[in-house]
Amino acid sequence: MSSLAIYTSKSKDNPLPKENMTSTKKARGRRGMEEANGKERAREKKDKEEADGKERVREKKDTDGWMELAWIAGLATCLKLLLLPSYHSTDFEVHRHWLAITHTLPLHQWYVDHTTQWTLDYPPFFAWFEWILSHVAAAIDPRIVDLTGGLNYESDACLLFQRVTVILADGLLCFALWSYCSNLCLQKQRLVYVAVLLSPGLFIVDHIHFQYNGFLLGLLLLSLAALREGRDVLGATLFAVLVCFKHLFAIAGPVYLVYLLRHSRGPGMLKRWLLIGISVAAVLSLAFGPFIYYNQIPQLFKRLFPFGRGLCHAYWAPNIWALYNTADKLIGLVIRQFGFKVNMQKAGLTAGLVGDLTPYQVLPQISPLISMMLVLFSMAPCLLEVWKHPCQKKIVRCITYAYACGFMFGWHVHEKASLHFVIPFSLFAVETIRDASNYIFLSIVSYYSLFPLLFNAPEYPIKVILLLLHVSVLYIGFTNHFQDPVSVKLHNSREKMRSKMNSEQDWGLYDNIQVSGNRTGKGLIEHELGLYRLVYLFGFIGVEVCAQILQYSELYLRFPFLPLMLRSIYCAFGMIIGFGSLLSTRLVW
Repeated sequence: MSSLAIYTSKSKDNPLPKENMTSTKKARGRRGMEEANGKERAREKKDKEEADGKERVREKKDTDGWMELAWIAGLATCLKLLLLPSYHSTDFEVHRHWLAITHTLPLHQWYVDHTTQWTLDYPPFFAWFEWILSHVAAAIDPRIVDLTGGLNYESDACLLFQRVTVILADGLLCFALWSYCSNLCLQKQRLVYVAVLLSPGLFIVDHIHFQYNGFLLGLLLLSLAALREGRDVLGATLFAVLVCFKHLFAIAGPVYLVYLLRHSRGPGMLKRWLLIGISVAAVLSLAFGPFIYYNQIPQLFKRLFPFGRGLCHAYWAPNIWALYNTADKLIGLVIRQFGFKVNMQKAGLTAGLVGDLTPYQVLPQISPLISMMLVLFSMAPCLLEVWKHPCQKKIVRCITYAYACGFMFGWHVHEKASLHFVIPFSLFAVETIRDASNYIFLSIVSYYSLFPLLFNAPEYPIKVILLLLHVSVLYIGFTNHFQDPVSVKLHNSREKMRSKMNSEQDWGLYDNIQVSGNRTGKGLIEHELGLYRLVYLFGFIGVEVCAQILQYSELYLRFPFLPLMLRSIYCAFGMIIGFGSLLSTRLVW
């Protein structure tokens, strides 16, 4: 046998030792593990670099966002300071008197005092807010908080103090805007800041007429920001705090209740419900507990809900009841022309006074219960949608719609209550061109309806310029925003996808979809408004001219309420058109 055959035979009979094969496998395994670890380290390094890049982008966006907010808020503050010496309404004396009540009287007398007609009729938290301010006011000028000696007191120190407190309280609104908008792109942030902080409505109502709506709306926006981020307990607690500051915001309570019940489903549901219940109960106990102790809850609620004041305020808010009042007057006039006897109440609905309930001439009387049922009925589609699909992305729209329902059908609604839905509307007006168009329309109607609050000649150019500048800036801003190919979302495609998306995940995808198309923002806002709404908006020019002519005519001496009535009725039609847009275009659900 040859040596090759012998070697081959030995190789077959005596293979390599097992330890050599094991070491080979181990070496291969080590090499595989090293390669895997290397890939893992490379992947981790890449992920870290991407995360660092995103963090740097986020930090830059945060810094830029803060800068945008700071300069817009600074501009708004400068304008507010220029308005310090302007006209102020009787609300100025109302709030000064509340400073005196809370500073001078013990707690159990706050809601029973009748020193003047300006009785305390806001919830306890706002009373405590006035109590805090009263201690500062007493240090500046003790007469400000003098219960009897300070009646109608309007010194320079008093004027400056009260005006500045409104400006400082608006700081909460700025913080709330940042809390809500910090995750938006810079262009959207800028538009929202301009829409809210430079709102003619807030300038007119808070910084000329005199109220604290910016502060209260700040609480609302903080609650909305918490809900949108999934922090339901915080959102519910902040809403309870808001209602304890101003009870008129409670109109959105049904939407909050349904959303919190349905959105908290899943593991730990009972625990979340318990936390929400305890938090809300703690807020309400803190607010109303002392008055329960003094057995004053019936008196407190009598102050908070003075149903005897009637369905409408002195100046009819532009809602469904303004048209109802007008219809009653016109039908009564026609019936009298045919010789029928109608029980005519002298200046009953048009005296411009806040008084007891006045019967209608022809139409059925509206009671508080009927008004409440209409509010809930109009809110029902929204409540049903929230029950079926409690989505974080849609909750702001639903709450905005709820406040619109309260404004349109509520009892003794003030014209200023339109801010309760116009300001939250601005938060999502940047999402689509349809949202932007509807927001522009409703905001113009709302802000124009506030014009009668400033009836002195020196303030006339102020309110007109504020409105024209605001509309012009927002129109240019929205047009540029939707022309941007990076941010434009083709309107028709979004609407089709929107109707098919109900879950949180779907809406998250929806918010990030960017599609290309030939249609841009230029001219599309006018297209979305439509011819009839554009004609309506230009009709404000004719309405204002007629109102000014009436105000300086002999007819005004006989019918002083006529210019107010004209504006209210025309704006009521606009509000109905805007409210219908919320329904027909599925803005809410």
